[in-house]
Amino acid sequence: MLSGVTTRRDPRPAPGRPLETEYRPRHPLDLLRTVGIQQRGAHDPSLAVVSGVIWRASRTPDGVATLALREVSPGVIRAGAWGAGREWALAQVPALCGADDALEGFDASKHPLVAEAHRRHPGLRLSRTDRVFDALAGAILEQKVTGLQAFGAWRRLLTWCGERAPGPTPVPMFAPPTVDGWRGIPSWAWHRAGVEPPQSRAVVEAARRGSSLVKAVAAATDGPGRDAALTSIRGIGAWTAAETRARALGDADAVSVGDYHLAHEVGFALTGARTDDGGMLRLLEPWAGHRQRVIRLIRMSGAHEPRRGPRLHPEDHRGR
Repeated sequence: MLSGVTTRRDPRPAPGRPLETEYRPRHPLDLLRTVGIQQRGAHDPSLAVVSGVIWRASRTPDGVATLALREVSPGVIRAGAWGAGREWALAQVPALCGADDALEGFDASKHPLVAEAHRRHPGLRLSRTDRVFDALAGAILEQKVTGLQAFGAWRRLLTWCGERAPGPTPVPMFAPPTVDGWRGIPSWAWHRAGVEPPQSRAVVEAARRGSSLVKAVAAATDGPGRDAALTSIRGIGAWTAAETRARALGDADAVSVGDYHLAHEVGFALTGARTDDGGMLRLLEPWAGHRQRVIRLIRMSGAHEPRRGPRLHPEDHRGR
């Protein structure tokens, strides 16, 4: 049984013993930094980190599952899972922990900042969930809004419209809705959650093509093919496609062109000056095939451009 787990009073039936397994990665693994990319804000109801345990609620092909991950000793990850999808969730643990992430062809030495970040963080791997629609819905909610707004909307929608996670979760947790559930969210719920009409329409439109869209993404053999499948939906562009590829598929080359901050961050880190999307792509070209990895390393390096103005304070229109 996973140690160090605390529970609160819960009206649901006793969860019973979990299915458990151990994962021993063949490479250095920073569990929190690798799996943590899947968390959408500090209060994400589908992922929580409590007392060194990563709790993740997900909707698997077999039903909802709760997964608990903990590094019990160096190089040993203990995993326990509850719910109808527990076997699928346990089988997914290696991919979630970056086992499918290959470093072949990656040369960190092409820039000193990247080389130093790679040296300091050898356990960074690119996580994948293989749950394309959940990643897509979350990315759509993050279009053209602040992280605070997007994470709040994700939290509300999962809590209101998702499914309560099984198992002894340390806080109430929820898996995302089914594809049909996303499609059936009423307009008032989108509004009360703080989601703008273009984003809600895009999620609903994607849900209408849910299974065929997921199959098309799975059938694609490279990033451009996956982008073509995703951007065939009205309201989904290159930024949303890249964010989906990075989280759902662990795509080491995904670049979120059109991001409000990313080009500035990359330009400042690699040259000391801001750049635009075109300049960012030129700067990242030496690492073609590993551009998402370099972006992650840049963000972990601590290289941040000095802030030049006040933070954006988003307006809340839900009461209007």
